[in-house]
Amino acid sequence: MDIYMEVKKAAMESGMWQADFINTKDLSFYPEVREICKGNVCRNYGTTWACPPAVGALEECKERVMQYEKMLLFSIKYDLEDSYDIENMQNALFSFKKNVDIFDEKLQTFLSNYLLLSNENCGRCCQCTYPDAACRFPERLHHSIEGYGFNIYELSKAAKIKYNNGKNTVTFFGGLLFGTAGEKI
Repeated sequence: MDIYMEVKKAAMESGMWQADFINTKDLSFYPEVREICKGNVCRNYGTTWACPPAVGALEECKERVMQYEKMLLFSIKYDLEDSYDIENMQNALFSFKKNVDIFDEKLQTFLSNYLLLSNENCGRCCQCTYPDAACRFPERLHHSIEGYGFNIYELSKAAKIKYNNGKNTVTFFGGLLFGTAGEKI
């Protein structure tokens, strides 16, 4: 089995709904997305190690990403009672984070060099230590995919996976970056 099949299989076995690959050379980084972060609509800006400004400047994020050759964009769709079902949206986000953790555990068994990005903040701790102290769980920290300046709609089109999954649903996305220039993938 080649590494691509193994990575995608691990994603699907971790509960991901859709997943496909994008070459990192085809990725775009948008300062406008970082400005949305700065607007703090999600209330995570400046409060967690997983989000800006803690993840570094956009150029630092780009440098980190461009060390890899591939991104596996993945998602999970969750059904809601209606478009105002905030409780189930939050439950879905926590569920997504658990699936990303499962994926991370599977990856550790066969992939040594990768960067795993998740949706929104970390959410692992009740109160993040940012900016007063180091992260309590740096080995389990997954930076925000949006915090890296990615336009998720654009990524979903590039990976040919659905962004909008119908009425009364919410879909969360993450990205796995892997494969380096000297590594056979």
